[in-house]
Amino acid sequence: MRTYQELFRTPEFTPLLAATAAHVAAQTVSRMALGTLVYDATGSPLLAALSMFGPLLAQMVGASVLLSATDRLPPRAATTGLALVFATATTVLAVPGLPMTAIFAILSVQGMLGSVGGGVRYGLLTEIVPTEGYLLGRSVLNMCAGSLQICGYALGAVLVNVLTPRGALLTGAALFVVAAAVARLGLTRRPPRAQGRPSARETWRTNALLWSSASRRRVYLALWVPNGLVVGCESLFVSYAPRHAGLLFAFVALGMLAGDTLTGRFLPSAWRDRLGAPPLLLLLATPYLIFALHPGLPLALAAVTVASIGFSANLLLQERLMTLVPAELRGHALGLHSSGMFTMQGVAAALAGGGAQLTTPATAMTVMAATSAAATLALAPGLRRTGQAAGADPAGAPVVSRRPGRPWSRSRS
Repeated sequence: MRTYQELFRTPEFTPLLAATAAHVAAQTVSRMALGTLVYDATGSPLLAALSMFGPLLAQMVGASVLLSATDRLPPRAATTGLALVFATATTVLAVPGLPMTAIFAILSVQGMLGSVGGGVRYGLLTEIVPTEGYLLGRSVLNMCAGSLQICGYALGAVLVNVLTPRGALLTGAALFVVAAAVARLGLTRRPPRAQGRPSARETWRTNALLWSSASRRRVYLALWVPNGLVVGCESLFVSYAPRHAGLLFAFVALGMLAGDTLTGRFLPSAWRDRLGAPPLLLLLATPYLIFALHPGLPLALAAVTVASIGFSANLLLQERLMTLVPAELRGHALGLHSSGMFTMQGVAAALAGGGAQLTTPATAMTVMAATSAAATLALAPGLRRTGQAAGADPAGAPVVSRRPGRPWSRSRS
């Protein structure tokens, strides 16, 4: 599957895309509104960064106790239910006079549940499209997310000024309801991908098995660390340029859209193997070093746009990850990827916000970017392609497999 026409002819891809789009739009508008609300109330770059990206820290809690649900819940019911929970929580965040402790408690719950939502959606994608169509399908989802972030951050900035931050939050809640309705009406009822009941014990066991392979560990670290540190830079946009933060976020999304389009649709598989993820991960970090010079808005916009093309490295790394796990664990594996990535983003936002409190936002952004580049250089040797067939583990460790009705086992495929 190499063309958009083939992809959109695939049954259920369009409803999944629409539901994901509404969910991303809701998150984008709500995040912009909440960051502005907290910064106006406290004047703290740290609290503003944490309100926008801190909930991602709770993703690791969810990944530790809830992630087994991604393959053990019916995908349509899970997608619909989670969107309604997010709509309710976002509505509560818009209540006037809500204490900061209550705001961050609600955001923590959203973060925990988000660890399940990502695994459910992207696991469902592996059922809707054939294996060779995953990269193209995921790139379209990413392109859609990038486009909506361009519009969403711009719309969020307008809504914050026209409706106030609380009005923008209510708009986000309404978009979550739209996501729930699209999922319920557009997706087919499907059984869970794996048998058994979700449990913390099953989550821990599967996480341990996925982490047991050196090859998978390297891919996971490459998906989590360089990406997360650069998002730490983004978490300081509000404090770096309070009146132009929405524009900076929109240009980040524009760069992501360009990168996902080029990598997902036009980069041949031979070049994907030859190029690999490290050059794109370095592209993701190095333009942010210009913030050491405290650039003006035009140069800052150019830097974040070019840098964000590097986010397309995640497509290559996810494609690599899918060759290292069996089909019945792909939802869990992708959920672990997204939860770890979001957790690292939350950690990076906290570190960047703390650094900005002690120095300046520009200095903290520069340090985070330099650390991201250093992490990429450290991981690069272990990410070289070795030519194994799909499903094989280049390090020699067997992939994880489970047969219905039998205990967990490890087998080569």
